[in-house]
Amino acid sequence: MITQQEISDENNSSSADTTTLTSANSSMYLARRGKHKIFIGMAPGVGKTYRMLEEGHALKQEGIDVVIGLLETHGRKETAEKAEGLEIVPYRQVPRGGLTLTEMDTEAIIKRAPQLVLIDELAHTNVPGSPREKRYEDVEIILAAGIDVYSTMNVQHLESLNDLVARITGVVVRERVPDRILEAANEVLVVDVTPETLEERLLEGKIYAPQKIPQALDNFFQRRNLIALRELALREVANNVEEDAHATTPKDQFCNIQERLLVCVSTYSNSLQLLRRGARLANYMNAPLYVLFVAAPNRFLTKEESLHIHTCEQLCQEFAGTFIQVTNNNIAEAIAKEAQKHHITQIVIGESQRSRWQILLQGSLTQQLVHLLKNIDLHIIASEKKASSNH
Repeated sequence: MITQQEISDENNSSSADTTTLTSANSSMYLARRGKHKIFIGMAPGVGKTYRMLEEGHALKQEGIDVVIGLLETHGRKETAEKAEGLEIVPYRQVPRGGLTLTEMDTEAIIKRAPQLVLIDELAHTNVPGSPREKRYEDVEIILAAGIDVYSTMNVQHLESLNDLVARITGVVVRERVPDRILEAANEVLVVDVTPETLEERLLEGKIYAPQKIPQALDNFFQRRNLIALRELALREVANNVEEDAHATTPKDQFCNIQERLLVCVSTYSNSLQLLRRGARLANYMNAPLYVLFVAAPNRFLTKEESLHIHTCEQLCQEFAGTFIQVTNNNIAEAIAKEAQKHHITQIVIGESQRSRWQILLQGSLTQQLVHLLKNIDLHIIASEKKASSNH
């Protein structure tokens, strides 16, 4: 997290001339990369820009040198008022087809050398003829110059979610931000409101002009779209938090945030049924799907069994899952090891095919897994019919 103290300590707050890059400042920039905080939301109007400006004012009160590099108010009165009192670095004027358009002046920001710059609409495409095509590329240049950046974006602009957003909303988002930008950010903050609140803001004219409201409600701002986009935004940041935790938390203390589902298949014919059920569960949870087959080291599969496992692998691929095959005499131990390795939260297995005597003498797979697993839910799926194969 970027704190006031970090900004104060890591920047040269006593520069004699803030309009000129001195050699001393240049040396500082070579030694330090700016920190990046992204304010992300599910849709326009949730308050990302307002929150960014609010934090900018708070830091200015702490004595931090804060400027606005680019602000998009979209005619929103509250946003424009919140920007008052913060210095705006003059925009670059770009002649285009008889018009004069404005763009963020990256070079002017670097020359001004503030401690923190606020930059709206990270996914924006610059006017043709600009030094860089995308605004996030300008942000990378500013960060490389040692200046901290606060920026805003909506979750639908994230590159990896583009196809999913198009399926949810029916809208293909043209302006996109590579996932690496979000992954490299020092902090990602979700600015969250309920779909009901967002609809109220839309109807009150706080997001779009009155003539655009009916069209917005019939398209992007449909309730089901907003619910799905909100979940995407919250899940994306949860994933980021989880990845950071993986790097800093001891394995025995780590708690998974995202659901991950593992289906355990075997040479029994009910494996395809298990896999389909597991895929449905993974879809409901919006969870990654893993499929595991544990082969015995001292037993060769028959041609029919090999074909069956290959079918399981193909079906796993159809469900966009990850197929894993390991060799181990102890099936429960192998499952527990892979579950820990892939941070599994849910495991799907079939009911035992062993006889009562075998279970009495050796214990069931379920009993062994309950003993070995911690903080993992176990789903035991009943078979439609008993299989005749042995495993």
